Amino acid sequence: MLICAATNNAGKLKELRRILESQGHTVKSQKELGISLEPEENGATFAENARIKAEAICKASGIATVADDSGLAVDALNGAPGVYSARYCGVHGDDEANNDKLLDAMREVPAGRRGAKFVSAVCLMLPGGRSLTCMGECPGRIGFERKGTNGFGYDPLFEVEPFGWRSYAQLSDEEKDQISHRGRALAELREQLPAFLEEET
Repeated sequence: MLICAATNNAGKLKELRRILESQGHTVKSQKELGISLEPEENGATFAENARIKAEAICKASGIATVADDSGLAVDALNGAPGVYSARYCGVHGDDEANNDKLLDAMREVPAGRRGAKFVSAVCLMLPGGRSLTCMGECPGRIGFERKGTNGFGYDPLFEVEPFGWRSYAQLSDEEKDQISHRGRALAELREQLPAFLEEET
């Protein structure tokens, strides 16, 4: 299937493309399709924001569109930054400032209370208006310092147990895709997609 990836985030696009193409789809970015639209993500949940993006870009592209809204929920911060993860510092997409703010907020939190999870909502929207939303989560913890150079966003601070408490940014692409919130949401999409598309015919 030809799918438009509704994102201008280079790191997220790389991940969406890698996982969806491994499932046999052809992926075009919205930039490749000449779409510069940036829908306002004013939903109260990850799922609402993913649908807002998917619907707007699907209308603009005229083809099946996948949008992801994801973020970090930190236990000690009552689930923050949550849906505000990309603009936690007050500026959208400033990864360094977001990480600095998170480290500052967690400065007094001891090792045993640094639990967190990454959450991803992936919405596939078809031109006819039907949509399928799948969720994925990955539990972990917030480190005391940045580790690793792979990935983007909060990856250098988010540590996961399956790979010896290395950070997302210390994992290979293949390792990350096995356990990541986005990888899990897209795996769920792959499972549900055949039946969803069958309903279309």
